[in-house]
Amino acid sequence: MPVTPDDIAAAAARTIARRTPLERSERLSDRYGAEVLLKREDRQLGRSYKVRGAFHTMSSLSDDELAAGVVAASAGNHAQGIAISCARMQVPGRIFVPTNTPKQKRDRIVALGGEFVDLTLVGRTYDEAAAAALEAAASSGATYIHPFDDPRTITGQGTVGVEITAQTEPLDLLVVPVGGGGLIAGVATWVRDAWPSTRIVGVEPAGAAAMRAALDAGGPVTLDELDTFVDGASVATAGSVTYPVVRDLVDDVVTVEVGAVCAEMLELYQVDGIIAEPAGALATTALAGLRPSGRVGCIVSGGNNDVSRYADVIERALVHQGLRHYFLVSFPQEPGALRGFLDEVLSDGEDIVVFEYIKKSNRETGPALIGIDLDHADGLPALLGRMRDSNLLIDAIPYDSPLFTFLH
Repeated sequence: MPVTPDDIAAAAARTIARRTPLERSERLSDRYGAEVLLKREDRQLGRSYKVRGAFHTMSSLSDDELAAGVVAASAGNHAQGIAISCARMQVPGRIFVPTNTPKQKRDRIVALGGEFVDLTLVGRTYDEAAAAALEAAASSGATYIHPFDDPRTITGQGTVGVEITAQTEPLDLLVVPVGGGGLIAGVATWVRDAWPSTRIVGVEPAGAAAMRAALDAGGPVTLDELDTFVDGASVATAGSVTYPVVRDLVDDVVTVEVGAVCAEMLELYQVDGIIAEPAGALATTALAGLRPSGRVGCIVSGGNNDVSRYADVIERALVHQGLRHYFLVSFPQEPGALRGFLDEVLSDGEDIVVFEYIKKSNRETGPALIGIDLDHADGLPALLGRMRDSNLLIDAIPYDSPLFTFLH
């Protein structure tokens, strides 16, 4: 193993990270009939566990290396950890992030790093930002601080596990979000040694399941397509250092749909009062498929969510829950056509939330994009039945349709 429990214990003794709470979730405990505990890394410095690995790696550098500065690439949270560490250690740092990194994260990077950090936006994915960062490190002589695939980073992230085992009795199940694998590799190294019988499960977003792909292929592979909505866990290739640790110490790695993650984000916020970013909601989202029992721990890995994203979060959650549906309706261009649709097709508990109509004078019909919210998902068959019985041409827009991408 590239990291040992002794390495992690030493890192825990000199970390600047806060000791974050391990709290019981009443909502999830009641839902699953288990004792569900949340490790609140959303309350960490920089609102993410990433400061643990960033600081440990930087504090391992020589004086000459620190004087030359550091370079990092990140989807946002690792960058904040680097920024905090640069400011604390007064080390110059250059940070590369994808152009789609939420503004909230970009602003925090600059605020936390102050005069010691230079922020550069490049590419659309973490991997593109990483390529630019590696080039900058090679040309400048600065040290590249990897967000996950470095034994020192893994060691720092493993201090989350040290805290968990000190805060509670042994767990039956520990659920950990997975991006490149740094967090789960570090936590598994510690927890597997401290609690040998605890089941450890990693969770990835279905559109960025690089570690699951690596496990299936027998080694890291690069995904052909990458959904970056869960930006904190969207990595095209699992780490070559983290992969064998996950393979040997983690019991399973599962995936969850983005819509389910969005629904869980909303419940965390509205019921539990926890602002979780998409990656921070991965572990608790997975509980529905894991059917947990006994004592369960979930790591809420981060809380850096831009408020401007909540409209998209709500949209994806409603679609996933079967409460929002979209249709293309061809209306005859005659008086009363819309009124007929409202009276004959819609019923109680069905609300139009989107209506975009294009009237063309040289056509007998005019197309309209209509979005409908339902009070209950089981009301869809009745709505579709009334649509079939109407004299209108109506086509449902399935979630996997290319046309659906224009709605986000």
